[in-house]
Amino acid sequence: MVTEFGHFALILAFGVALVQMILPMVGAQKGWRGWMAVAEPAATTQLILVGFSFLTLTWAFITSDFSVRLVAINSNTAIPMLYKIAGVWGNHEGSMLLWLLILCLFGASAAWFGGNLPAPLRARVLSVQAAISVAFYGFILFTSNPFWRLAVPPFEGRDLNPLLQDPGLAFHPPFLYLGYVGLSMAFSFAVAALIEGRVDAAWARWVRPWTLAAWIFLTIGIALGSWWAYYELGWGGFWFWDPVENASFMPWLIAGALLHSAIVVEKREALKSWTVLLAILAFGFSLLGTFIVRSGVITSVHAFASDPTRGVFILGILTVFIGGALTLYAARANVLEAKGLFSTVSRESALVLNNILLAVSAFVVFIGTIWPLVSELAFGRVLSVGPPFFDAAFTPFMVGLAVILPFGAMLAWKRGDLRRGIRGLWGALVLAVALAALAFTLQTGRSVLGPVGVALGVWVVAGALLDLWARSGRGAVTTRLARITRLPRADWGKALSHAGLGVTIFGVAAVTAWTIEDIRTAQIGDRFPVGGYEVQLQAVNTLEGPNYRTTMADMAVFKDGKQVAFLQPEKRVYNASAMPTTEAAIQNGLFRDLYLVIGDPQSDGGWAVRTYVKPFANWIWGGAMMMAIGGMLSLSDRRLRVAAGARRPVAVPAE
Repeated sequence: MVTEFGHFALILAFGVALVQMILPMVGAQKGWRGWMAVAEPAATTQLILVGFSFLTLTWAFITSDFSVRLVAINSNTAIPMLYKIAGVWGNHEGSMLLWLLILCLFGASAAWFGGNLPAPLRARVLSVQAAISVAFYGFILFTSNPFWRLAVPPFEGRDLNPLLQDPGLAFHPPFLYLGYVGLSMAFSFAVAALIEGRVDAAWARWVRPWTLAAWIFLTIGIALGSWWAYYELGWGGFWFWDPVENASFMPWLIAGALLHSAIVVEKREALKSWTVLLAILAFGFSLLGTFIVRSGVITSVHAFASDPTRGVFILGILTVFIGGALTLYAARANVLEAKGLFSTVSRESALVLNNILLAVSAFVVFIGTIWPLVSELAFGRVLSVGPPFFDAAFTPFMVGLAVILPFGAMLAWKRGDLRRGIRGLWGALVLAVALAALAFTLQTGRSVLGPVGVALGVWVVAGALLDLWARSGRGAVTTRLARITRLPRADWGKALSHAGLGVTIFGVAAVTAWTIEDIRTAQIGDRFPVGGYEVQLQAVNTLEGPNYRTTMADMAVFKDGKQVAFLQPEKRVYNASAMPTTEAAIQNGLFRDLYLVIGDPQSDGGWAVRTYVKPFANWIWGGAMMMAIGGMLSLSDRRLRVAAGARRPVAVPAE
């Protein structure tokens, strides 16, 4: 019975969204404050109703109510409680309800915290946000209803996908959706401003906090997904350029460009047209990712198995909203004229170059992701675009971004001095070159990727630190240190995020260039060398888990004759689905990971064993967390969080 209430609440919320979509927009056009005021309580009501609907579905999973079709397909009584709850969004229908809940959460947040917005703009923003909600209500209720019931419930459910029965994957989708859906706010602000016919510095200040919040969530979600792939899939990699990985990476790149271009709009009222376009494209790539995951047009281990009807519906949503927004963008080109001017050598120019590199790199990822589909439809040829293409085509843009980042931060606004900026970075340059030379000397017979990664990582991190030091002004060291502690949190956040990018660049280069891999068949008791260590397969046992059977190996790792680790890699087979999974055993370290995988038994009585020594692997995710924390620090800065005050009233001359 509770499930029916949840279904009914979802239908009621659909009706409320229709009201919120129409009345505030009409009120803003007519100047009717009463109609505009409908938007705020409607947004809150939507959140309450959809939140209740989501809770009822969660309760059905917790209580194993197999009369609900979704529960019967994606859960059973034996799985741990965490994965029962994660099963709510570990499928197509439930994940779309979570998407809608987050969409309503952002709309309600704009209503709660948008008191400093002009009433017409706030009404239009909430109306556009409601229009997006209406589209997804229709998608869920008509094609993907999570509350469908079974006339004859089974005694036991099928089980949640074993790959999703992991803490990393339990939290990875909510963070990604917070990022995906958060970009809808930037889209709503862009469309509302185009309808209103006014894009200015105040608009940029309002857009930045919402975009920054979405970017933070995307950063965390992508990092969690990469970390999960590293330890769960058993292949030792952190990124495979899978289409669904790319689906989250593209909006992250565009959101990063949007954050930086909005600064130029705020400072100089330049790049208006480009910034509005980025706001539209950022959400467009989010919708494109949704289409890729749920349409079935592109094969991926991450994709939901869905029928083409759902893909067509999402494609329709993408066409209507992004096509409509771009049409409006073209029609309003006259209001996007840039006003501010700046020199070729200036921080604004560096931000423009930053935008070009981020946008082109996102376009490269888009082409590589979508080209197999285009090739098959247009030419009848089945192609596969894999990591070699992305590594070769994407890497140069990231190298360029890393090179210019410290320069751009050191240049002055409007008119900078290139020689002065370079002078402030000599220490970073010397340190980067010296450490790269050291890395090149120590490595033997390997690629240049490692030393280049060292140079770029050190350059970006040292550049971020020197930027903070430059902001402390002149005087004694103690005085400057005291000033640094009093710098705004936005400055600290920028420095930490840039340094995090440098750490991640170094981690990626180190793991890619210096990983040691050993694949062999080992007998019980065998002891073999790998990268300065010795690994011994001591035993292999068959055990029972809560809802799976596992083959667990006991493996000891020695260095200089002393045992330094005891690891137990597993190979599980889940009872309900009979699906096997690989559970790598990893000893994490600051400077290296020991990574062991047990494979299948061999005909000679031995076992397939894979061993990796991965230097600086955790620096990849440590850098990503630094970027996210830096974003949080910036968001906590009152100047950014409060955003703009009400626009100054236009002075009316006395008669």
